[in-house]
Amino acid sequence: MSSACTHSSICYTSSPHARTAGFKRPDKGERLAAAEPTEALLPEEEYMFDNPETFPPPLILPGDDLAEDPEYPPQSYRQWFRDEDRNPITGKRRTVYVVPAPLVGDEVSFMKSWSMPRDVGETPRVHTPKLLDIRDYLAAFYRGLPVKTLTQSPLEFMSWEEPKKLKRSQRDPQYVGLRITDECVGIRTRACPDGVYSRQLNLDDLLDAAISMLPKDAYALLLLTDHDLYEDDEDTFVCGRAYGGSRVAVVSYARYNPDLDALQSVDRLHAWPLSHCAEYMSTCCSTSEPKTKRQKKSHSAKAHASQEPSAQNEPSPAPLDMAFAAARSLASLDWTQESLAALWLGRMCRTASHELGHCFGIDHCVYYACCMQGTSSIQEDARQPPYICPVDQAKLLRATGTTEARRDRALLSFCERSELRETQFFAPLAAWLRAKLH
Repeated sequence: MSSACTHSSICYTSSPHARTAGFKRPDKGERLAAAEPTEALLPEEEYMFDNPETFPPPLILPGDDLAEDPEYPPQSYRQWFRDEDRNPITGKRRTVYVVPAPLVGDEVSFMKSWSMPRDVGETPRVHTPKLLDIRDYLAAFYRGLPVKTLTQSPLEFMSWEEPKKLKRSQRDPQYVGLRITDECVGIRTRACPDGVYSRQLNLDDLLDAAISMLPKDAYALLLLTDHDLYEDDEDTFVCGRAYGGSRVAVVSYARYNPDLDALQSVDRLHAWPLSHCAEYMSTCCSTSEPKTKRQKKSHSAKAHASQEPSAQNEPSPAPLDMAFAAARSLASLDWTQESLAALWLGRMCRTASHELGHCFGIDHCVYYACCMQGTSSIQEDARQPPYICPVDQAKLLRATGTTEARRDRALLSFCERSELRETQFFAPLAAWLRAKLH
């Protein structure tokens, strides 16, 4: 990877590949109707629904989720609200729980090596994100509801087989046990197909285990895991999943480890918001599109912005511009252990908020670039934003009972923590939030 992204032109549209893939984005009126505001909007509020300088459309690069499934149905606020499978928040069930990764018992101590990536060299390993930091981010993201850690009865991996049989398959058992208080749940394992890790755990089994530990006052529960995951034989790996109707989600640290970025072709230099770099988007499309189908390059930020009249006719900082500028200012800096740890934390926070969103009944987003978009690869994952779009925000605010401004300020306060404010994930998000609150 090059040392820095020097591109200064921002693309506010979907890529040219969107048309090739057959993606047709809902228009402004459809997006406004999808959010179903309960009262008349002020001009600047309505403008937000058609302002790509704050909420641009999804990128739709070759291989992206919406490029592969361009007719994925949108979910409006009304559809979300009327969904019979959505769990309502009640006075008795309104707490979001975050559960730390299970401990590894002595009899299965070999499992510790399963969570260590292979062939990443001798460089110092990046520190795993802290549970409390993830909890605090989620408390800001889902402001209005209590978000707590569930640590009083630590989970622990143990042997699933009889002791006399354990030696036969000590290093690669087909099952391991997960102790939950006085219960032991069997978790399937398999060899990792791409060899990045030595062995993986079955996601469905972990989700079933999460259901069995759900507290009576829980609206939703997120279980974290250090180990790589798979869902079925066709998967190479999965990063997380939710059983929304069952109130549970599981997210793995494994594939978000920055030590694996080069191995997995994750372009840190064009992660959000630099994923909206016009030249980068053009390059991604040109490598997969026949020359006869190539279209004009996207307009630069200034040229595009001049076509979007302000409702107030007054200059104000554009959130995406500010996020992009913040990211560019940090792109030339060397990566440190601290900045890589913050990047890993940001990736976990984004996916944790996404998977918990499904527990709130929110489906994948097709309206905007949004943290509730579906993703088809670890590369696309890095390109997607951590913020939530106006349509999904309407759902979230109804569920949590807070206001947009309070939620934005809570997220900004988290991003401005001393150890995060100058890092490549949280500084752009803070800049985006400041401009949006302006």
